[in-house]
Amino acid sequence: MARNDKMKLGTFVYTFGFHPASWLHPASDVNGANDFAHLLDVAKRSEAAKFDFMFMADSPAAAVGDPKALARIPTKMNRFEPLSLLSALAVTTKDLGLVATVSTSYYEPYNVARLFASIDHLSKGRVCWNVVTSDHDETGYNFNREGLDPHALRYERGNEFVDVVFGLWDSFEEGALLLDRENGVYYDKDKHHTLNHKGTHFQVRGPLNIARTPQGRPVIAQAGGSEPGMDMAARTAEIVFSLASNIDRNRTFYENVKSRMPAHGRDPDDLKIMPGIVINVGETEAEAKAKVDYLIDKMHPDVGRLMLSEFLEADLRDVALDKPFPMDRLPAAPKGSRALFDELVDFVRSGRTVGELIRHYAEKHTGNGMTGTPAQIADFMEEWFETRAADGFILMFPTLPSSLDDFVRLVLPELRRRGLFREEYEGKTLRENLGLSMPVNRFAKTQEPAL
Repeated sequence: MARNDKMKLGTFVYTFGFHPASWLHPASDVNGANDFAHLLDVAKRSEAAKFDFMFMADSPAAAVGDPKALARIPTKMNRFEPLSLLSALAVTTKDLGLVATVSTSYYEPYNVARLFASIDHLSKGRVCWNVVTSDHDETGYNFNREGLDPHALRYERGNEFVDVVFGLWDSFEEGALLLDRENGVYYDKDKHHTLNHKGTHFQVRGPLNIARTPQGRPVIAQAGGSEPGMDMAARTAEIVFSLASNIDRNRTFYENVKSRMPAHGRDPDDLKIMPGIVINVGETEAEAKAKVDYLIDKMHPDVGRLMLSEFLEADLRDVALDKPFPMDRLPAAPKGSRALFDELVDFVRSGRTVGELIRHYAEKHTGNGMTGTPAQIADFMEEWFETRAADGFILMFPTLPSSLDDFVRLVLPELRRRGLFREEYEGKTLRENLGLSMPVNRFAKTQEPAL
């Protein structure tokens, strides 16, 4: 059955682009990491294209590893703090949704609730919190920990964290601000609620000292293919960033997560599954492939080795590029994303060399890579959308803004010709543009109507 909704699209933002060698591209702004004008330019281009949102990926730590390799990768080593950046973008954009990553492992719920509520007001209802539990040891060392907390503990804390934030966002009911100058009453005391949360990990009295936001509460995004991750998504998320590597796997993931939602009292339409896809488009296949080859040729092998070593917790510096990947270096289980780990294991088991694995990881080390003509990329996206393997896509442009410009110029007209993507924004808030329902305030729902 053909869908009657439209595809959702978001721009994934590392400063220079998704590819590790993007900063070496002649069209990139080599000063862009500390220049707000560069990131505002990416936001404005995304907004002009009527994309749903711009997603600022983040890790609150510099990377660790081989210093020689790290000196060639600026992404983690020099970047804005995301909520500071979103605050600036909130008042310099008009329609574009703004998504930022904040970890439940290294913040307090009250801080997160207040920060995101503030930005939702600044943007007039366009902010989204990407909830993560973090999966890199280097982050913990900055927050009074010796590395990474166990996976189960991170999700236990994360679930309680989100519950507390949701409760704080409900502190003021809709319409609580009376603004009654004649009687000198600013807000209705009966519509302002104290949370009084006492749980395993947090004790938070509340209430939050900021009014209910334009969206009721900010939109919630999440990524994660593990069982705890999928259940957390079904219970709390409204956008899920999927990392499955093929359409069948992603369709199974899509059905799995959405089928869990009714048990949590939620409508499956209130969750948008959005796989990350790396897009390389050209007028011809040869032109698109040349763009891929250019960046791979620019990437130093030490960079690829470091990226794989970090994820697999394996030192690959002594392994020749032309030899098969040593299976004994694969961990029994992933430290981070299960979906990404499965992607790499499948590739390694096919007998590929270390050099080939580095090349593969460079092309699409998260999600799916798509290289081709506008029609080929539109075909790919249409099939995933129409067969309900996806509700939309996180577009992981190899370089910014040049790859974004290529997509807007070449692919977007084809998607619109097929009726798959909007011509104009449907509403004023991110929640409206994504087609999500307004959340019900827990306190208002449980109160008895006045007689």
